[in-house]
Amino acid sequence: FHLKKKFRRQHVDAKMTEKLCNTEISNRNIYKIDNSCKETNTFILSIPAKVKSIRRGDGSYDENSGMTYSTATFRIIKCKLKHQGARKPSCQYEGRLLTNRIIVVKCEGKLPVHFDRDLLPSESNDGEQL
Repeated sequence: FHLKKKFRRQHVDAKMTEKLCNTEISNRNIYKIDNSCKETNTFILSIPAKVKSIRRGDGSYDENSGMTYSTATFRIIKCKLKHQGARKPSCQYEGRLLTNRIIVVKCEGKLPVHFDRDLLPSESNDGEQL
């Protein structure tokens, strides 16, 4: 089983750094359908197998939202658009490394297909302390 190609292309890269946001988003052709820039794109600093395991026992499914929360924490790079409303090819991003993050994904079958958001462990469970 492989991670869904689009999810992997847009969100999984063990070697990603804060400085590579512009290059990688352009190289991977990560844009909205109308060719405007995504406001934020998050890269999970991990190998695909670890991300996949969120749906294979290393995650908890929330029936209310339909999302799955990772039980392990991840390091991520969050790329934020510098200029709202920018369009391809003028997407300029600022990257930040965030650590100790729970990732929240929507899955189809046993594979993540959508990155919803990231949380600090203290923020999961709707703000209740773990």
